[in-house]
Amino acid sequence: MATAASRSLLHTTRRLFCTNATPKNNHQNTHKFLEPDSFIGSWETPKTPKEAEAKLARLRREYGKQVKVLRKEYIVEVEALRIEKQRKEEARKEAIRVANEERKKLKAEAAKVRAEERKIEQEEFRKLLLKERAEKLENWRVKEKRQEEKKKVKQELLHRQSSNWIDGRELEKKILEVMVDGTQI
Repeated sequence: MATAASRSLLHTTRRLFCTNATPKNNHQNTHKFLEPDSFIGSWETPKTPKEAEAKLARLRREYGKQVKVLRKEYIVEVEALRIEKQRKEEARKEAIRVANEERKKLKAEAAKVRAEERKIEQEEFRKLLLKERAEKLENWRVKEKRQEEKKKVKQELLHRQSSNWIDGRELEKKILEVMVDGTQI
């Protein structure tokens, strides 16, 4: 049983360290290697030291030229990558700017709509207040009119009753009668 567990562990470990091509390390399979350099294994022993020195100097010059060309190619590639990265960054910034402008437009339109709604609500409220004020004023006028009518009715009644009033001479007789006979009032 211990062997089965160790086999399972070994199998899991092998899968973890497997080097199959995955998206992460796919570049290992697609990488293009340079051709083998002609310098490697090209050295043949010269007959004299002077000849060896000249041959070595020539090899160094050729190698230097090749390195110079490779460096120029590398600089061009790096510059192209930098330009591409810069272009992508500018495109991203432009997309963000456009999105911000769009968001600001939507926000401004929403604010405009809210302002119009608020204006309509204020206008309706103002009309409602004017209507209520008009109703109160009308109600006050009706009440004043009623009071005036009541006053007029009272005045008219008083006017009618005043014609039935007693003269000053008869008033003394009435007072004397009332004093004598108290039940008449």
